[in-house]
Amino acid sequence: MPNELLLIISLAASYCLMLVAYKLFGKKGLFVWIPICTILANIEVTGLVNAFGLEQTLGNTLFASSYLATDILSERHGKKAASRAVWAGIFTTVCFIFFSFMWQLYTASENDWAFEHIHSLFSNTPRMLLASLAGYAVSEILDVKLYHAWWNFTEKKCGDKNRFLWVRNNGSTLVSQFVNIVIFNFGAFIGVYDFPTLISITGACYLIYVFTSLLDTPFIYIARKMKIAEDEVDEK
Repeated sequence: MPNELLLIISLAASYCLMLVAYKLFGKKGLFVWIPICTILANIEVTGLVNAFGLEQTLGNTLFASSYLATDILSERHGKKAASRAVWAGIFTTVCFIFFSFMWQLYTASENDWAFEHIHSLFSNTPRMLLASLAGYAVSEILDVKLYHAWWNFTEKKCGDKNRFLWVRNNGSTLVSQFVNIVIFNFGAFIGVYDFPTLISITGACYLIYVFTSLLDTPFIYIARKMKIAEDEVDEK
């Protein structure tokens, strides 16, 4: 199956499954979804593929859905709920860093077949996850702040807090994802890839993020109108 089709399927599945979690469990579903994304994306990001004529790391689609999740929390449940979800993602990443490091310290049994592959996959995990943690923490905190800054700006200008959802969604996500990808790629891969390759990967990843960010706009509109499992939605 072509990489391009796999990425499209992955993106659609990420957004749709996130909405299912929100529909079934309300904001608690998003609090679960974000840690799921951080764990899976931090494993997936170790892979490098060619798709749409670009060389890129995996994990982009899962990380994109985590930004959408925090935007939905900001929109329907307020800044405090979105910030708590970000810290839940940070805590999850810290736990994963610790345990993935511990995996490297075990001595395998003579009959073991898995540890060679575990070491191969996670040998660079501490550095990559520290870079991921830094990028995620800075960019997600920034995303929440920018979302509400855009919201206050548009509400002040037009006098309606419900208008210009697409502005606050994309205006916050496009900036914060750029910050994330620069921090992560240079923190994780400098010295691993030569500088031109690193610039190419960073540019490719950001183009994918632009694409995924624009595509998430219909989903946040759907989420805003969705009747969720919780009895009421918090105020801004």
